[in-house]
This record gives sequence, C-alpha cells and structure tokens, in this order.
Amino acid sequence: MGGLLWLEPVGGCAGDMTLAALLDLGVPLDAITAGLDRLGLGGWSIEVGRDHKCGIWGTRVEVHVEAADRERTWVEIARLIRGAGLPAQARDIALHVFEKIAIAEARIHGTTPDKVHFHEVGAIDSIVDIVGVALVLGELGLERIYSAPPPLGSGIVQSRHGAIPVPAPATLEILKGREVRFFGKGERTTPTGAAILAAATEPGPPPAFVPERIAYGIGHKDFEDAANVLRATLGQEATASAELVELACNLDDATPQVLARAIEAVLEAGALDAWVAPVTMKKGRPGHLLGVLAPGSHRARIVDTLLRETPTLGVRHHVVGRDVLERRFEQVETPFGPVAMKIGHRATAVINAAPEWDDCLRAAKAHGVPARVVREFALATWLANRPAGG
Repeated sequence: MGGLLWLEPVGGCAGDMTLAALLDLGVPLDAITAGLDRLGLGGWSIEVGRDHKCGIWGTRVEVHVEAADRERTWVEIARLIRGAGLPAQARDIALHVFEKIAIAEARIHGTTPDKVHFHEVGAIDSIVDIVGVALVLGELGLERIYSAPPPLGSGIVQSRHGAIPVPAPATLEILKGREVRFFGKGERTTPTGAAILAAATEPGPPPAFVPERIAYGIGHKDFEDAANVLRATLGQEATASAELVELACNLDDATPQVLARAIEAVLEAGALDAWVAPVTMKKGRPGHLLGVLAPGSHRARIVDTLLRETPTLGVRHHVVGRDVLERRFEQVETPFGPVAMKIGHRATAVINAAPEWDDCLRAAKAHGVPARVVREFALATWLANRPAGG
C-alpha cells in the first residue's frame, strides 16, 4: 500500500490495540496468520471482531492461550523469531521491539539484555501481538510511520515483582527521550505498546499529508476521560505544492544487486520514486543512470543514502515542478477478497483508476490464481459499480 501512517494513542497503547488498529486498515488476518504459525508456538488462537468505545467503532483483537504459559528469555525469543522464516522486514521489526524491551528491563534490574527473563511480555499472547504487528507493517509497506505522544497513566499496579508505579518502569525507560503525556488514571500504555512505538515509529507530528484510510484499534479497558482507542490514519504526503528535487548519479561499476538495493534504500529514506536507465558513458562504457524524485526536505537524506549504497562519488540535484491528480482509495470485493482501488481525479471527475498491485498479489497467493486475474476482477467490479458519469 505504501504511504505515511499516523498513530494516535488516544486512550493508550498496547500490543493488541496496535495490532487491531493495523488490521482495521484493511490487511486481511489470513495475511499474517501464516507468519505467526511459523513461530511454532501452538496452543493459541486469535479472535478479531468489531467493538466500540465511546461510540467509536473499530477492530478488537484478543489472543486466546489454551494453557498456562511460561516466561522466556530475550535470547530464546530472538532465536525463535530468527528461525521462523519470517519476511525480512517483519523479522527485523519484531526483533527491534523485543530488543527495546530487553534493554529497558536490563537497566531496571541491573543485568544485561542476554540475561533478561520476560514475564508478561514473553508470554504467547504478547509474542503474537508483537510479531503480528511486525507482519502487518511489512504487508503495508509504509514509507514512514509517526506517532503522537502516548498517555502513560498513573497509580499503582501489581506485577510479578510486587506493587510498581504507573507508568511501569519498563514503559518509561523504553520511551526515554521521546515526548509523552502523563495523563489519566491507571495504566494507559504498556511496555509492549511503548516498545512498538519506540521501535517502529518516529515522534510526530507527520508532514502535511492526505488521509486515505482511518482505522481504530479498540482496547479492553474503560476510562472516564478518554476513549480507549488507538487511531491509525494512512495517507500520502501532500507533495503537490511542496518543492520537489530530482537527484541523479551515473554508475559504471554497480552490480544489479547494488542497483536494486539502492532503489529500495532511497524509497525507505522517503523518495517518491526511483528508477534506473541504461546509458553509454565516457570511453564507450555501458553504465546506468540512477534517478530519484523526492521532497526537497528529504534531499540531504537521499544524497547520504546514495553515497552510502552506491559507488558514486557525487550526486546531481535540481528543483523540479510537478502537477498531480488528487487521489483517494476505494475498496472493492472480489471472489478473492477485498482489493483497494487507487482513484486519480480532479474535483469530481475521475481521470483514472487502478487496483493496488500489492493487494492483487496477496489475494492471488492466497487463492492460487494469477495476480492479473485478481486485477481484472477488481477493475471490472469497480467499473460495474461506478455511478453513471462518476
């Protein structure tokens, strides 16, 4: 899907709330259960349904565990995740989240991360929440993720170590260096929720962007002063009026693998587009022109990325103009599941429409059909349901 994601912990943040909000954006549960099954834990199931808080409807997630679970060490969990064959991005996010918790727990208990024993966070339900979040983020293919300051709550709660203050020491340690809100009674943000925010998001607010999908993860608590929901807003950065730059470098000694990684890296760094074209360079040498389109505010970051990821000795850049269509997303139902349609329009006039290819691929893999068949069904369904003159 791509784009920017803005997370707002309105009434708090926990692992199940984050997973619920991301699933509410439209990622099918089937897209992540296969990855969760690879962990080989067994004895658990996940329930996803609709619920509401203060009149706000969204998705609620609950992980059911069949029997009493045991605590696990950070080393054991890291080995479990690395050996599960997860997609690389999901694996790295999950490891980063658990690493944040391990480092925080080690500081609190005066030990080292490799000796940390996770209690609640090491249980099956927390592992499913964290790895599930990592898998969904990988499916969404986001360019940037931002989060608002989470509310931490106040008071005293019982833990394995006895009565501890709210926010829990691990929560506060994990969020050290980030803006937080000491708001509300009771525990509002859990160590798991804090670690997900710290590992996967940048402190907000995001740059100006156009909201396209708005989702809510419903929590399991009721508060008088705030709806216990986590809001997730997916959109595209508003670049129509912002300064854009085009960057380029000529390469005569880059392998196909290096070129592929360079494109991936600049997109991760915030580029809007990237491409490679064959060129003939001095002395008749065949080479490649690597081009990048990016917001002017990202120029320095893109230049650093190109200098780091390619053998180039310099990067050219100049300011460019661009006219763009307004964009929105509409979801259509196909025999293979839901597919998002990206609609390009000016005012009320639709200029073009195309199914999101990632959605088509996911549905095709799930049903064992060619992706082009899913795409054709999605486009035909959208055309059939399009209002006359719309």
